[in-house]
Amino acid sequence: MKKRTFNKVIFVAFSCQFLSIPLFAQQQKVDTTHTYSIPEITVSDIYQTREVRSTAPLQVFSKDALKNLHALQVSDAVKHFAGVTVKDYGGIGGLKTVSIRSLGAQHTAVGYDGITLTDCQTGQIDIGRFSLDNVDRLSLNNGQSDNIFQPARFFASAGILNIQTLTPLFTKGKKTNIAGAFKTGSWGLINPSLLLEQQFNKTWSMSANGEWMSSDGHYPYTLHYGNAAEDLSSREKRKNTDVQTFRAEAGLYGNFSDKEQWRLKAYYFQSSRGLPKATTFYNDHSTQHLWDKNTFIQSQYKKEFSRQWVFQTSAKWNWSYQRYLDPDTKNSLKKTENSYYQQEYYLSASVLYRLLSNLSFSLSTDGSINTMNADLANFVHPTRYAWLTAFAGKYVNNWLTISASALATVINEDVKKGGSAGNHRKLTPYVSAAFKPFQHEEFRIRFFYKDIFRLASFNDLYYEEVGNTQLKPEKAKQYNIGLTYNKNVCPFLPYLSVTVDAYYNKVTDKIIAYPTKNLAVWSMKNLGEVDIKGIDATGSLSLQPWDKIRINLSGNYTYQRALDVTPPDPNTYESTYKHQIAYTPRVSASGQAGVETPWINLSYSFLFSGKRYALGQNIAENRLDSYSDHSISANRDFQIRKITTSFSVEVLNLMDKNYEIVKYFPMPGRSVRATIRIRY
Repeated sequence: MKKRTFNKVIFVAFSCQFLSIPLFAQQQKVDTTHTYSIPEITVSDIYQTREVRSTAPLQVFSKDALKNLHALQVSDAVKHFAGVTVKDYGGIGGLKTVSIRSLGAQHTAVGYDGITLTDCQTGQIDIGRFSLDNVDRLSLNNGQSDNIFQPARFFASAGILNIQTLTPLFTKGKKTNIAGAFKTGSWGLINPSLLLEQQFNKTWSMSANGEWMSSDGHYPYTLHYGNAAEDLSSREKRKNTDVQTFRAEAGLYGNFSDKEQWRLKAYYFQSSRGLPKATTFYNDHSTQHLWDKNTFIQSQYKKEFSRQWVFQTSAKWNWSYQRYLDPDTKNSLKKTENSYYQQEYYLSASVLYRLLSNLSFSLSTDGSINTMNADLANFVHPTRYAWLTAFAGKYVNNWLTISASALATVINEDVKKGGSAGNHRKLTPYVSAAFKPFQHEEFRIRFFYKDIFRLASFNDLYYEEVGNTQLKPEKAKQYNIGLTYNKNVCPFLPYLSVTVDAYYNKVTDKIIAYPTKNLAVWSMKNLGEVDIKGIDATGSLSLQPWDKIRINLSGNYTYQRALDVTPPDPNTYESTYKHQIAYTPRVSASGQAGVETPWINLSYSFLFSGKRYALGQNIAENRLDSYSDHSISANRDFQIRKITTSFSVEVLNLMDKNYEIVKYFPMPGRSVRATIRIRY
């Protein structure tokens, strides 16, 4: 259930749709001599309506919806979004990246409390490192959000995965909230977490939370000694799959007035994990290890000067460290050990101007400096200076919503050794619209177009013997047309929602690895072209058969035809022309079902993926079979005075299938997880 708190609020109908931001509270005069204000109230809404009102596809999981997904990490939940491909190398500690509509993980921005996360080394974010314990809302935008009042970086990607963490909420007369949780389960899983929220006065409050997680990850799997059904197999256990992570966050919140707020957040994360090998015949031994550390401090400030003018600014400092060790390398040192360091300095400012009651404009500008160092010989030590400016407008009335933006990108690069990738200047447009043809029906037709690009990562440009400083940005054009509908049907069926979107993406100058002198020497080239056509469909409904019993059902379906249309090279025997690109199924789906009763809550979820290919050639040797993953859970809440205790038990991968998302990296089979939560 979503909750919003309004303090002396007037309810202006267009504000929620038009601005997509909280309306700053104010008093309203109802006649010339008296002024009335609405006292602080809490409005609850169990249904999501933003998805069907949005001009571009939007999918949202609230905190309550996340509980029914049997998800431990953000990556587990993202798999339930339509049109998403998550590369998962298996186990809790395996690398997990997200690609929207087959555009690649580098085209997907990941936001954390309104500020994007970056990794200039690889250009993609490992979403497996984010726990769901402190997540309040998870949302996925194709194209971009209807909210035009946001940092310029949120205009600069083909899609956005936004992670919104918990904000302290206090009931009347209570200034302290304490919550703790403990998870345990198969393969040595131990995961305690603690949350503290404190209100100092009406202006200032804070929150602090942390968690530690450990697992040996030694799950069993079946090793096949051939591809034929009659070939031998044996039961093995995954090796070198241990993982330990620690996360700590602290936030300070200043609510100076209904029109002025400030937030400061400090974040720290570290992990230590083994890197298992692919499960090929007699070759599963691995001693490779990876250590990660990341810390950042970010600040956000917002002020409404008048009904027409609103200003916000953000700043961030980010530092990350990665150490890789392979003690079995056959070289003079008898090991490979490398360390990488990244830093970012980021500043953003945005202004919103409401010209009319239903017409507004925004201007956002972001500046950032990214540096990377490594202990490698002849490392170039690159620095990237980026300046992004976005101008956007939005118009809303009862039957039409239109938004448009133009993003100007200026990139300068410098290196301490060798040649740099040079500078880039580019202007990219976006336009979207949603039309409501029937006054009394929540039925909409929507459309968006976006022209966007992504820069080559530092690895693409500067990695020894592989990098290519002549790479051009990878370009993507996105087209989408869709239908949305929702309705309150009757008391038995209080909510029904359906969306269907057809899309076409065209990727040019795709950055791919390509053999140069021979098959042992590869380099990065702008040689790829991809045509992507697909359909995403989502649906959800709520049933109320009895007064205190509710049944919630939801699901999605995706069809993607993502073809490599790179002109074939006559010197290359293995052509991939018009083959489905690697790791992209034609068909995928997911679904959830939940039953809420006064005694116990039950939930069920499933994932389905059709066959895929591990390489660009769509031949039998590269094929990965289709799979389905089913999970169930039960939970119960107990209230003893001011303490709420919750127990839940989950059975994951009920059918005990060691399916593979990435070839030769089997996923865990059946497992059990139990959780106890206490909140005061």
